[in-house]
Amino acid sequence: MPALFSYGTLQQREVQLANYGRELDGHSDTLAGYRLEQISIDDPQVVRLSGKSVHVIARQTGNADDQVAGTLFDLTDAELRATDDYEVAAYSRIEVRLESGRSAWVYVAA
Repeated sequence: MPALFSYGTLQQREVQLANYGRELDGHSDTLAGYRLEQISIDDPQVVRLSGKSVHVIARQTGNADDQVAGTLFDLTDAELRATDDYEVAAYSRIEVRLESGRSAWVYVAA
């Protein structure tokens, strides 16, 4: 099962139900070397699902003191593909190692 680290709207119950048809069970983790910035979302479907036209996006800084808190979820391959469809073009999916030592996918600034 692929692991996904989320620091934004994918932590919202309503977004999970709309994308995966279920509520995800996850636990807290941290991504080092990144900081959050705000980004405007113009995709009406994403805005409708999240209830927000401004989201956050993780941008790499290379500074280990910069950290992003979030939630680590285990997804199916199909759910990971659904997440790819949900995220707008400003985000790019990469694999990272989290503070827990686990490897996970995360969507960061493209």
